[in-house]
Amino acid sequence: MSLDGYIDDATDRPLRLSGDADTDRVDALRASCDAILVGAATVRADDPVLMLRSQARREARAASGLRPDPARVVVSGGGNLDPAARLFTTGTDRIVYAASPAVARTGERLGAAADVLDAGNPVQLDRVLADLAARGVRRLLVEGGGSVYTQLLAAGLADELQLAVAPFFVGDPAAPRFVGDGRFPWSPAHRATLADVTRAGDMAVLRYALSGGPGGGAA
Repeated sequence: MSLDGYIDDATDRPLRLSGDADTDRVDALRASCDAILVGAATVRADDPVLMLRSQARREARAASGLRPDPARVVVSGGGNLDPAARLFTTGTDRIVYAASPAVARTGERLGAAADVLDAGNPVQLDRVLADLAARGVRRLLVEGGGSVYTQLLAAGLADELQLAVAPFFVGDPAAPRFVGDGRFPWSPAHRATLADVTRAGDMAVLRYALSGGPGGGAA
């Protein structure tokens, strides 16, 4: 996020917050996970691929018996996803969780590009996480967007929060922030546990342990 808490600007082009060092840090983090999850709005806005950049990391995963890339997961309320998006035309192992009324039409729209599953109505993220766990996902990386971050954190469903802070301001109230309004388990009276602070190029990376609710615990 930016220094003032934004994760994008208000233009129709994705804002690059991460420098090269942080991009590589995220790639290493992706390589350590079983799946990567984003919301449908992130797919529409950024058209991400969500695959590893480093061939060496892909080969290391394959050598340890894993798929070269983590599974890619999208959460969508209405199923408004373009089958031509790069996520659906590059690589394999894709899952889309849609709200119950949108499951059938989302499956028809995406065809063989993804497994489309029912996430409840409205979408229940705890149900999504339980299903992913049943599929062998033990470590999940959530990469946006703000609505997904807000829901996960407000529900206390995240074990760890990593904030990489870019050294500039956005300053546009029309731009999306890291989280929206909500009632979060962490407050002035119940502070999250700062587990680590590191540097990635010109960015500060703050890691908070959230397991166990306020007061933290091991992530």
